[in-house]
Amino acid sequence: MLARRGGTYTPRMTRCPPTARLITPRRSLAACVRAYVTRDTVGANLTPLQRFNHVPASPACAVTWFVQGSAQWVQGGMPAGPVVVCGPKSLPATSCNPGPVRVFTMLVMPDALRMLTGFDAGAQVNRSMAADAVFDSDWMAMLHAVLAAANDETRVRLIEDFMEPRWQAARGETWPGARSFHDWTQSLAMRAAVSHIGRSLRQADRRIRSWAGMPLRTLHGLARVERSFLEAQSAHAQGRLNWAEVALDAGYADQSHMCRESKRVTGSSPQRLLRRVEEDEAFWIYRLWR
Repeated sequence: MLARRGGTYTPRMTRCPPTARLITPRRSLAACVRAYVTRDTVGANLTPLQRFNHVPASPACAVTWFVQGSAQWVQGGMPAGPVVVCGPKSLPATSCNPGPVRVFTMLVMPDALRMLTGFDAGAQVNRSMAADAVFDSDWMAMLHAVLAAANDETRVRLIEDFMEPRWQAARGETWPGARSFHDWTQSLAMRAAVSHIGRSLRQADRRIRSWAGMPLRTLHGLARVERSFLEAQSAHAQGRLNWAEVALDAGYADQSHMCRESKRVTGSSPQRLLRRVEEDEAFWIYRLWR
């Protein structure tokens, strides 16, 4: 999921509830950094099941600082170290925090990360690695400074002061900021189509795979799921939810098509996902996109 605006989510559950926050980047980095996400469960009286974190498939890469605590992927191990990099996800994933955590995550688009660092998104789909396997010494110095920062506002400033001049120098052209996966995917396809090195559909798709790690068809599917989820949340809050209309507006052939794609991206049908987002603490990240 991508951010439409900054926000904070605090569930009504314990005397010291966990908190989650979404922070949008400065305008000059909007085409590079998608959002920052924070999560703090220190002092919260969570059950073991509430310490799980369900996240959808996503083309965005994630750089996560474990300021306190740790996590493990249910599907496999997590690299050692306080800063972890995750490539794009073609499948939904679940992690678990064995104890309290204070986490800060930067979501960055794969084509931008490739331009800044040479990161090969295609080789890192559904994989996690220690930060020093991706970044050079200058980046590592910034990552460690962010880890030691006193608060999230300082972390954002340190990241953006470091990345902004590098992004302005690296991109070499004006890349429009994207408010959604749909906008970003359309921009990616356009850049691939007008590239001066081969303009056939096959060549364009190869370029998209090299930039994003996934084919255009998969990216369109992720964009549709995001769009339908956001529309369903909004319609549900207004008491006007109609699943057939949501499917049509998101570009699906029919409601069954929407259900199949939602299960591939989130692990749940749209209706079940909406219910779990409301009731299950482990789906906290979805609530930030209300």
